[in-house]
Amino acid sequence: MHKIKVLVVDDSELIRQMLRQIIDSADDMEVVGVAVDPYDAREKIKQLNPDVLTLDIEMPKMDGISFLRNLMKLRPMPVVMISTQTEKGAPATLEALELGAVDYLPKPKLEQEIGLKHYAHDVVEKVRAAATANIHPIERMKSTHANISLARKEAKPYAFSPGCVIAVGASTGGTEAIKDVLLGMPTNCPPVVLAQHIPPVFSTTYAERLNRICGITVFEATAGMKLECGCAYLAPGDQHLTIIKRLNAYYTQLDQSEPVNRHRPSVDVLFDSVLDAAGAKAVGILLTGMGRDGSEALLKMKQLGCKTIAQDQESSIVWGMPGAAVAIGAAVDVLPLEKIFSKALSYCEKR
Repeated sequence: MHKIKVLVVDDSELIRQMLRQIIDSADDMEVVGVAVDPYDAREKIKQLNPDVLTLDIEMPKMDGISFLRNLMKLRPMPVVMISTQTEKGAPATLEALELGAVDYLPKPKLEQEIGLKHYAHDVVEKVRAAATANIHPIERMKSTHANISLARKEAKPYAFSPGCVIAVGASTGGTEAIKDVLLGMPTNCPPVVLAQHIPPVFSTTYAERLNRICGITVFEATAGMKLECGCAYLAPGDQHLTIIKRLNAYYTQLDQSEPVNRHRPSVDVLFDSVLDAAGAKAVGILLTGMGRDGSEALLKMKQLGCKTIAQDQESSIVWGMPGAAVAIGAAVDVLPLEKIFSKALSYCEKR
């Protein structure tokens, strides 16, 4: 059996040893080398030809973002970033995902033994997913963004049916995929609700980033917000987002009930609530991500008359969640990322 070859790049000897121990404990992967900085990494990549790189953001000589930018231009490969899970570390992590990193992991908290077991599981799961990821060179990603922005500018004015809601779920690769969907939305679009698997601090920074670059207004959802046209509402990290209908309007609700499919926020939880509140006026969209979260709820949406869309394999970073939905017949449409926003909008138009 071919083992996934991993190169660990980190200036901390303790982190290098920990990641090596975790990765080598999995039957299907092995650490083939370690590097202490990006210059060392560059030589080790040539020598060892790894399948996946784990890359620290903060390092001496050259920071991880600068190295990643060069790497994705010259030798695109799956990269999992190791980042500080703080408000300060969030913008750099999101930039890394924009540059083409597949996923990210927080620095481990060495003093928490129970937390380390969960951390080890996440390391193995994310490295395994990265090894099968569809790596998009930066130029292709930029081209997709540009094509969507151009299509939005050239699109005819839309008139939408009242009561429509667009619900979007994503995981691995989803921060960029959601951005592309929202870039295509006109300022009078139906309300959009979003569940992206993301930690609490990162969700705040991510919502602010989306709000800056998109034509519509993007909020990190708080409890009791009335859904408005031309707005998107992102589930906060570590909280389920649901919506309810009251007097012909939709309102947000948040809770910290048990994770579903190991996730909070969960796409299934959001989709189920959107179906209950909006019925057949809901449109469900499942984007790139590992696992199955959202697939069963998307099937329920389709069975009860909603239009449902899954991102296709070629444009997905990881075709886990949308692939699971397609496998059970949950998607009315299976589309490349750049065509999803226009199809969703067409389903909400007045007939």
